[in-house]
Amino acid sequence: MANAGTIRDDRKAWRSRLARVFHRSRGLRGAALLSPTLIAMAAVLAAPLAMLALYSFWRQDDLGLDTHITLAQYASVLSRASYRALFVRSVAISGLVTLATVALAYPMAYFVAFRVEKTKFLWLVLLTIPFWTSYLLRVFAWKVILGYNGVINSAFMSLGLIKAPLAFLLYNPFAVVVTLAHPIYVSLEKIDRSLLDAAADLGDGPIRRFFRVTLPLSLPGVIGAAVLIFVPTTGDYVTPTLVGGADGVMIANVIEVEFDRIGNWPLGAALSIASMAIVAVLTITAIGAARTAMARVR
Repeated sequence: MANAGTIRDDRKAWRSRLARVFHRSRGLRGAALLSPTLIAMAAVLAAPLAMLALYSFWRQDDLGLDTHITLAQYASVLSRASYRALFVRSVAISGLVTLATVALAYPMAYFVAFRVEKTKFLWLVLLTIPFWTSYLLRVFAWKVILGYNGVINSAFMSLGLIKAPLAFLLYNPFAVVVTLAHPIYVSLEKIDRSLLDAAADLGDGPIRRFFRVTLPLSLPGVIGAAVLIFVPTTGDYVTPTLVGGADGVMIANVIEVEFDRIGNWPLGAALSIASMAIVAVLTITAIGAARTAMARVR
């Protein structure tokens, strides 16, 4: 009985020390709060990525897998000109989509942040209406608009502006860019208006105030929006499949074919890892270049 009582006392002392450490450490409390999220991310993100990386070092052997570590898949990805061309096309389309989206979104966000006072909530609701519908529905809608007998061609022909439908509107990279480009408000809203007033008092005109105050302070929002557009666009395969045609195929379409139709998972995994690496390098480079440019403007 004495030993049992001693064990219980030791357990209570250990729990008491642990509780004191837990309450004194803010980092430990934060880690405890984040632990469910971290566990979920490890299960649904980190583990699949680790498995994907492992598969990329294997080799397809007829209907089975050769699990000996090899760089043959990466050698195939880097040596084939068709894969390099698809990487370049995917990055180019994603870059054009990012530029088009930011160019469309920034003026609207600027208008809502600086010109609208009483109806900001209504404007924000109106701007989010396109996202109330399914992604596939929006793609099919653009297909109807850009089609050979679609809205644009029908309108131009009824007005007598063209004699035959414009074939370049669909099943090409142009259609992919238009369909993926969808209209950075928070960063602009957070800008202290007194900074703009101070710049005006110091003699800066509207254009100079925009480039020296507004644009640099809103740059984090622009960069965040660009990253959120560029990264998923590079991996999109639904839109190129529906509206891209043979000339609008992107690297994600080839990855889908390797996994789903051909069944060459190691090559598909190598293409996926290579695509993620390229996107990561380009994104980090672009963010660094944007920050350097804005520092020079200031």
